[in-house]
Amino acid sequence: MLRISAFRLLGRTGASRLSLLEDFSLRHYSSDPLGVREDTRDARAYFTTPIFYVNAAPHIGHLYSALLADALCRHHRLRVPSAAATRFSTGTDEHGLKIQQAAAAAGLAPSELCDRVSAQFQQLFREADISSTDFIRTTEARHRMAVQHFWGVLKARGLLYKGLYEGWYCASDECFLPEAKVTRQPGPSGDLCPVSLESGHPVSWTKEENYIFRLSQFREPLQRWLRGDPQAITPEPFHHAVLQWLEEELPDLSVSRRSSHLHWGIPVPGDDSQTIYVWLDALVNYLTVIGYPNAEFKSWWPTTSHIIGKDILKFHAIYWPALLLGAGMSPPHRIYVHSHWTVCGQKMSKSLGNVVDPRTCLDRYTVDGFRYFLLRQGVPNWDCDYYGEKVVKLLDSELAFALGGLLNRCTANRINPSGTYPAFCTTCFPSEPGLVGPSGRAQAEDYALVSAVATLPKQVADHYDNFQIYKALEAVSSCVRQTNGFVQRHAPWKLNWESPVDAPWLGTVLHVALECLRVFGTLLQPVTPSLADKLLSRLGVSATERGLGELHFLPRFYGHPCPFEGRRLGPETGVLFPRLDQSRAWLESYTNAF
Repeated sequence: MLRISAFRLLGRTGASRLSLLEDFSLRHYSSDPLGVREDTRDARAYFTTPIFYVNAAPHIGHLYSALLADALCRHHRLRVPSAAATRFSTGTDEHGLKIQQAAAAAGLAPSELCDRVSAQFQQLFREADISSTDFIRTTEARHRMAVQHFWGVLKARGLLYKGLYEGWYCASDECFLPEAKVTRQPGPSGDLCPVSLESGHPVSWTKEENYIFRLSQFREPLQRWLRGDPQAITPEPFHHAVLQWLEEELPDLSVSRRSSHLHWGIPVPGDDSQTIYVWLDALVNYLTVIGYPNAEFKSWWPTTSHIIGKDILKFHAIYWPALLLGAGMSPPHRIYVHSHWTVCGQKMSKSLGNVVDPRTCLDRYTVDGFRYFLLRQGVPNWDCDYYGEKVVKLLDSELAFALGGLLNRCTANRINPSGTYPAFCTTCFPSEPGLVGPSGRAQAEDYALVSAVATLPKQVADHYDNFQIYKALEAVSSCVRQTNGFVQRHAPWKLNWESPVDAPWLGTVLHVALECLRVFGTLLQPVTPSLADKLLSRLGVSATERGLGELHFLPRFYGHPCPFEGRRLGPETGVLFPRLDQSRAWLESYTNAF
């Protein structure tokens, strides 16, 4: 019998101690151990959200995780159009003590609770236009097989042993805690009760025989992995935080619970007295989706990017990579970490009654509108605040007025009576400011606009690569404002198509503005897919002309033919985005902005 007290190992028996620092050296993985060709790895991408716990209905934090992954996935599809090159999984985590307790409190069987809440997540994601290729539930037979096989690999490699765990367990967080992570707070009766220092949830002293994973053997390999790849965890502050955690002792980890206490889970293979720890169970979902343990998974795993909330960083950045190394695999390619959403400055809480229903928001602000708000305002590095007035102001300003107004101006029958992409006049707008002749009308600000929009796709791609989607949208919004300034400056509504002097410049102004709109519509596809489709359809851009590979801005300016010049615009599509605030004060304030 072995004893662990508050995660401290007091003795060992069974399998002899392994010298794993060499066995699990990351040098073993740097040469692509799964045999995937480099060109395949560059083309393929596998994005995952966390699988969401089904003890309660989804909130905007869950939707935010899914939207971040969806935008990254859609952007990759624009880069690599092949449908087979991208996979994107989400799903629900349906095992564990918390589910067991929540079901009992609701008078339901655990399976009934799981079916009900999982369906809510699936419906939300359908309504929010989440383009996942797989929705995994941990109660599925394919997942049970994957988890039990993964367990068998760890056992065969001598990384599991049986011992007596004695310490704190938090059922709400489904995690074990050392004494240093437990504090005392007054309970309902006024007595001091032990709670998790990080989450504030109650903890209880647990003493039972479990299977233990030799996590302590992986401290140095994990440090080598993170120091060797500064972008393994993004943003950088979270990468730094994990390295700081690894400076401390890394105790072995209990990875099962007594079945008599926790029956709602996957049994340990060959030992029905134990149930596999819910986090080990849940983390394997990322492998289940790509076919583990069949050979198919080997071509996808090296391309994996996890998108997670900061509250589950330790599980994904320490426990999961260690388990993977233990099973002979590499850590995930990337772990993208985001912070949380508060409501009017307060943490969302059932007791405060401020939990925001994302489906209500989708109805009120439209699907594309709420997608845009969360991704435009959400900053992964720190918590972001939600309140309705902020949503309305942002969407009216950037989508209804700036972008929608620009499209309306440039396609209006009064200004563009032919309903076409007008011709670009190189003498009116030569490629270099110094070449402007007597008929030239382009100003310095116009060249600044062309330069800004020409570099925008690369700028946006860099922001996506750095997990800064909010900066990508900020850059697009800035260029939309510049384009509105360009149109306002040259006032095409004051020019006359019948005038041989005005007509070339009028056509050029509209051509430049429409080209800018085409770029904006293409780049907004990952965030506002329906709105972008409406915009590009109005411009007459076909489905095969919407990838990033086809995004060549203003080719006539650079001396190349433009496939859109002279093309008829698409049919009227109505208002691009509905204005949410109908007050006259709003209209006057934003009209004055230009």
